[in-house]
Amino acid sequence: MLGAMGITLWAPAGSGVAADAPAAPLAAPPVRPDDANLPRSRATHTIAAAGSDIPTLDWDTLRERVASCRACRLCESRTQTVFGVGHQRAFCMIVGEAPGENEDLQGEPFVGAAGRLLDRMLPAIGLTRAEAPPAQQVYIANTLKCRPPRNRNPAPQEMMQCEPYLQRQIELLRPRIILAMGAFAVKALLRSDQPVGRLRGQVHRYHGVPLVVTYHPAYLLRNLPDKARAWEDLCLAAAVAEREAA
Repeated sequence: MLGAMGITLWAPAGSGVAADAPAAPLAAPPVRPDDANLPRSRATHTIAAAGSDIPTLDWDTLRERVASCRACRLCESRTQTVFGVGHQRAFCMIVGEAPGENEDLQGEPFVGAAGRLLDRMLPAIGLTRAEAPPAQQVYIANTLKCRPPRNRNPAPQEMMQCEPYLQRQIELLRPRIILAMGAFAVKALLRSDQPVGRLRGQVHRYHGVPLVVTYHPAYLLRNLPDKARAWEDLCLAAAVAEREAA
């Protein structure tokens, strides 16, 4: 039925499941420039803002640094920082936007209604944030580690101050696939202001790591018709992850 509706069905290669479903084409991936090719003032300022030693920190020290960070005024209104959760050798990394009220209270990304939707979506492609082998687990982090007051959009300066923490998480994790959820995750990782709808459906690159763009679960709760498109994005990410693992 889903195949007849034009919705891609994902199954591991060779399983024989949903062979008649339309395939998700892999577009030629546009390569994201390395930071060395960015304007020098941007790259230098980003690292200096949060500490020049961040590229040397291990997981535990990085978590402590984030917890004590006072690089911007978001530290004044937060309940706690939201570092990230998941296996530190997970194949798939999910990058969200900024913590909301529930995340700020619990200290974990993607909780509340948006988190429950994500938890229902992941098992359909063989992934989970619960205990599992690394190939089945995801690591989840946000672009910002502190909640903006009243859940407003992140300010450019706030994103710039937090960016080195996310960069180091990706370096430590070394994921096989990154799933960028929402416009601010796209802005941080791809340096793009294009809407999610124009960037989804193809494979991008973040320092050589395949990156798939999709909608944030909170957006999907308000825009139900786009759930089918988000499902296609998850199928694309799962196919890329399987290919990378092979």
